[in-house]
Amino acid sequence: MEQFLREAKTASRMLSQLSGREKNRLLNEMAAALRANTMSIIEANARDMYSADINNLSVALKDRLLLDEGRIDAMATAIEEIAALKEPVGRVLDGWITEVGLKIEKVSVPIGVIGIIYESRPNVTSDTAALCFKSANVCVLKGGKEAEHSNQIIASILRSVLKKHGLPEALISLLPDSSREGVAQLITMDKYVDLIVPRGGEGLIRFVSENATVPVVKHDKGQCHTYIDSDAKIDEAIAIAVNAKVQRPGVCNAMETLLVDTAIAAEILPRLKKAFDSEGTELKGCVQTQSIIDVGDVTDVDFDTEYLANILNIRVVEGVEGAIEHIVRFGSGHSEAIVTENITTAELFLNSIDAAAVYVNASTRFTDGGAFGFGAEVGISTNKLHARGPMGIEGLTTYKFKIYGSGQIR
Repeated sequence: MEQFLREAKTASRMLSQLSGREKNRLLNEMAAALRANTMSIIEANARDMYSADINNLSVALKDRLLLDEGRIDAMATAIEEIAALKEPVGRVLDGWITEVGLKIEKVSVPIGVIGIIYESRPNVTSDTAALCFKSANVCVLKGGKEAEHSNQIIASILRSVLKKHGLPEALISLLPDSSREGVAQLITMDKYVDLIVPRGGEGLIRFVSENATVPVVKHDKGQCHTYIDSDAKIDEAIAIAVNAKVQRPGVCNAMETLLVDTAIAAEILPRLKKAFDSEGTELKGCVQTQSIIDVGDVTDVDFDTEYLANILNIRVVEGVEGAIEHIVRFGSGHSEAIVTENITTAELFLNSIDAAAVYVNASTRFTDGGAFGFGAEVGISTNKLHARGPMGIEGLTTYKFKIYGSGQIR
């Protein structure tokens, strides 16, 4: 492990010397290589899908795992979009001259070696590798065992482009020891690794956060809420709520709990139930919800659960204050939404909710690097320091000060 990470650290110095034009050319070659190897990727993914069936993975997890021609083309397109982004490294963020004549520049630089630990989605392999390469960082990738064959072939295709141009394949690496022990070792190798980004279930996030000596940017669970206010447009509110839950239930920005203003509960809940029933959504509700529509019981444990499945909690609350109180208690700092035509209520919600992304009259499903215009993202950070929300290439840089003097002494 130490030799492997030493090579990664050495490779990072070589990557920092590449020009933006050279990096973009190689990224576009990587995208073309993915498209050229579509059938090989599908074949490898089929092995993972077969194992998923044998191991009875959930429908949502299998959806996250599946690769087809459309998704592989989308992976390639994401790399091309990353290549087209402005160069993140070497930008002068600020500059000034001090009283003694020192010229100081604050300049963006790569972080260095970034370990990314993730589950299920093999497109994360290409997305994060491309983002790290664009921002001149070396990535050490540790995907889930359920996507082992998919991750291996995607990484090998990207590495083949590096090899073709005489660059060290260590620039894009898969962790050689993917066991829990290997992960435990990776997250304590702060001599060689500069940042860890874990994205996955609560158990993974907790393990990394509690045991890492390397700095961590968490992609924590998405305990996302949508609140429908009494001043909402009913048809619009129903459309937003349904999209937030069912468009892709197995992702972190899908809604897990729907909050409804008690003033409109009797009017809107039957219509919501009809809409969700047509989507096959399992509904759980509070006592007041159950007095209006036929749904299962909901508990505090449910309110604190990220289902990643087509299951939805419903709670009737006393206006926006009740919604805020619920989100403060159960929210994970990911994405929250309000549907209302009342500007004062909307601003109260926006200013009171402490989350990476807070929406008015839109689905939480938009919390995504591509939707925000960042290209792909390494993860959705629920941290408050360094990076927050969709973590694109700017979140993969830090800065240093360059000081130009002319003999000054202190």
